[in-house]
Amino acid sequence: MATWFDESRLDDEDVLARFDLRLRELAESGARVRREAAESESGIAAAVVTARDAPRPRAIVAAGPDSRLLRAVLEPWCPVPFVAWPGPALPGWAGGLDLVVVLAPDGSDRATAAAVAEAVRRGCQVVVASPEGSLVAQHAEGRWSAIVPTVTRDPLATAVVVLEYLDQVGLGPRADHADVARALDEVAVACSPHRDLAVNPGKMLAIALADTNPVVWGGSSLAARAARRVSETIRRASGRSAIAGDAEHLLPLVEAARPRDVFDDPFAEDGGDARPMLLVFDDGADDPVVREDRDRLLGAAAEHGVRVETLTTDAATEVARYASLVLSGRYGAEYLRLGLVEE
Repeated sequence: MATWFDESRLDDEDVLARFDLRLRELAESGARVRREAAESESGIAAAVVTARDAPRPRAIVAAGPDSRLLRAVLEPWCPVPFVAWPGPALPGWAGGLDLVVVLAPDGSDRATAAAVAEAVRRGCQVVVASPEGSLVAQHAEGRWSAIVPTVTRDPLATAVVVLEYLDQVGLGPRADHADVARALDEVAVACSPHRDLAVNPGKMLAIALADTNPVVWGGSSLAARAARRVSETIRRASGRSAIAGDAEHLLPLVEAARPRDVFDDPFAEDGGDARPMLLVFDDGADDPVVREDRDRLLGAAAEHGVRVETLTTDAATEVARYASLVLSGRYGAEYLRLGLVEE
């Protein structure tokens, strides 16, 4: 069975209607952040009061499967040592002097609940963001525990409210949910299914992805995290390879691209090998190392005739820029899914 990309489907009202639920979920990303912030406001206030009564933590342990996002945000800013611990337990040294932060948007993961119970048993300060009454929330009850109730089951919205808490207690950078929601709304408007593909960055990205094997790069820690998330989304949407990594890992893939032959027949049976396409996530980071890596990748792409697409954002905060890049990439992946036809 052959699979090909039909870009006319991207503006076909009947096809768009069949994908309405998926596209609506993306469009409501900003609304979910606002709802989560409103619903968790009292929980955050109570957690801040608890933190004021406790000594400043020796270290922060972010536990659970979504801990790596907190690490990407906090590592450059956190005034105390920070560890992301995505496994099912806690590091052996974590104890009463440490703060354990858990993101559990669903609240039903048994391994996360066990980690939370262990943190409470050890006397750690514990902050858990999960649905009220969930398995994880039930295991979090303790003297030094604070539960921030969540309602959307959205990992990004949950992360934003926890980052707002850490900002208010002086353990993280500015993380205003309004900035994040605004950035997500701007992407949703720009990538709306009702916008023609000629002026729709999501649809244009899907066309660029259609006949290529994307290699995805982000320079800063958050842009790199966004690149990994989007590459996962592209793989799920298309069943094709999409690789994210550091510059030194992606350079060989770019440099191995065979030179273009203007006489190649794109419709020939033996001409179906997809070329790499370099997808750059640019969040405005101007670190010298980031600039050097970007120049190396772009130089290699130009030398070997590899197409380059760049996703940019001018959102106000680091977290908002991360959210904007991820949603832009997710729209591209969803439009790619929409345009693929099997026959």
